[in-house]
Amino acid sequence: MDVVDLPAPTPAPTEDDANQLRLLSIFHYVVAGMTGLFSLFPLLHLVMGIAMVTGALPMESNPPGSSNGEERMFGWIFIIFAGVFILFGLTLAGLIAYAGRCLMQRRRYLLCLVVAAISCMLMPFGTVLGVFTLVVLMRPSVKAAFA
Repeated sequence: MDVVDLPAPTPAPTEDDANQLRLLSIFHYVVAGMTGLFSLFPLLHLVMGIAMVTGALPMESNPPGSSNGEERMFGWIFIIFAGVFILFGLTLAGLIAYAGRCLMQRRRYLLCLVVAAISCMLMPFGTVLGVFTLVVLMRPSVKAAFA
């Protein structure tokens, strides 16, 4: 007769796990709001770039050898970089907020794990939130709570 090893039963989520997931969800919303706010800082550069391109920004007379096209190219560089940073920051803020919602509903475990790892790049609050989220999500009882 062969002996079959049965897998160990996964522990049921405790009340502490539920409370920690709820708190992590709230903190995800807070960090998402802060990330969204800080991602709007390049709006100043965007406005300056638009002003350079349209000619609304008063510039001194052109030095010899430079043209108006160079100033407009510099304005387009401001617009493109500011637009990319704003878009990236708002997208990241949206992902962090969505991960907070998924934590509250105990859905999309892998998404929550990936967003927690990515949020570790956002010093200092995102790092703290990401590490604590990773620690909580690695528990077998918490993983079992996600459907």
